[in-house]
Amino acid sequence: MANKRNYQKELERVIEGLDGKVPVLLLHSCCAPCSSYVLEYLSEYFQITVFYYNPNIYPPEEYEKRVQEQQDLIRRMEVRHPVDFQEGAYDTGRFYEMARGMEEFPEGQERCFGCYELRLREAAEAAKQMRADYFTTTLSISPMKNAEKLNEIGERLAQEYGIRYLNSDFKKKNGYRRSVELSGKYGLYRQDYCGCVFSKRERERQKAKAADQ
Repeated sequence: MANKRNYQKELERVIEGLDGKVPVLLLHSCCAPCSSYVLEYLSEYFQITVFYYNPNIYPPEEYEKRVQEQQDLIRRMEVRHPVDFQEGAYDTGRFYEMARGMEEFPEGQERCFGCYELRLREAAEAAKQMRADYFTTTLSISPMKNAEKLNEIGERLAQEYGIRYLNSDFKKKNGYRRSVELSGKYGLYRQDYCGCVFSKRERERQKAKAADQ
């Protein structure tokens, strides 16, 4: 059996190899709380553009709330190198087309993997257009997200688009805990479901079940 890859160590080796250079990184962000630690960490070494592309988020009011929270964090956050913001299209039809036939799948399985790829593909395209040196995503900071699958998709898209993917598992080195601390520091809105209508329904079922017990 092959040894499990340590994506945090791989990231550290890339950073060590920068030798003082400050490459351009397009960072796909799922939300402000998840991006907080990632920005604190990576802005030491990269010039970052946060790319907010999340057509999965439901309802539209929730999407708008999360976009505003992301922009507000970028304006307020203390970082070493400047952080820019770019908003992708809120094209929900692409998400529902991807999810067709998988509506009843539980969270964390094939529907979510398809959602990872939808967002990472758009990030790869945006990174290529802006001639970034790397692209990556904040998604691996969540204990609920599959870092191995995210990096597998990222590496495949890197080959397809000819742009380097920054392997990562941001929950390592207490990254998730630090994101919670930073959320408190900046008073960030922390949603209680991933974002899509399917995750919202599942969360509502969980809360209803807990209330009945």
